[in-house]
Amino acid sequence: MITSCGGIILSGGQNTRMNGRNKAFVEIGGQRFVERIAGALSEVLTECLLVTREPAQYTGLNLRVVEDIFQARSPLTGIHSGLVHLRSAFGVCVSCDMPLLRSGVIRLLEEAIERHYDIVVPATGTFYQPLCAVYSKSCIPFIEDQLNENDLKVDRLFRKVRVKKIPYELIETVDPGLDSFFNVNTPEDIGTAVALLQKESEGFPG
Repeated sequence: MITSCGGIILSGGQNTRMNGRNKAFVEIGGQRFVERIAGALSEVLTECLLVTREPAQYTGLNLRVVEDIFQARSPLTGIHSGLVHLRSAFGVCVSCDMPLLRSGVIRLLEEAIERHYDIVVPATGTFYQPLCAVYSKSCIPFIEDQLNENDLKVDRLFRKVRVKKIPYELIETVDPGLDSFFNVNTPEDIGTAVALLQKESEGFPG
């Protein structure tokens, strides 16, 4: 196990399906998404930062905030900037629209890190969860090559580096409903997240 692992929250989307509302600041269960996610990461990891194109929006948060280095709009730019600024050798990258992220999932991913892998990612069949995955700093030059070629697909990075897949069956031992992977993309999704959070509070602990 590698203990030098930090958390990277990606908050760079245009929020078009949320009518321009910044998802990081949507609130459920008395907490904003960004606070819930940072809390889950901080329970397990040595550091936590947030990557955004608009850092002024995040002043006042008890969270280190860094800017995208590349200007292309893609989660890949956020992963890149997060890894560059992170002090740790590895970073768990998560999207700011996953408010039900469980610390148990983060701990499982962190414990699966091995030096000879560049990415540790939940997977089922050929489908990955690239925005709830561990990336090594060794990915940085590969990401830069992609971004310089305007190749913005995160999953294409997976073809160039060493990937360790974590099966969903293992994730389900700490998150039976896989709620950690639930993305809030629309106003309607907020209601679903609230219902899932209520169900979680009545059942399986995080």
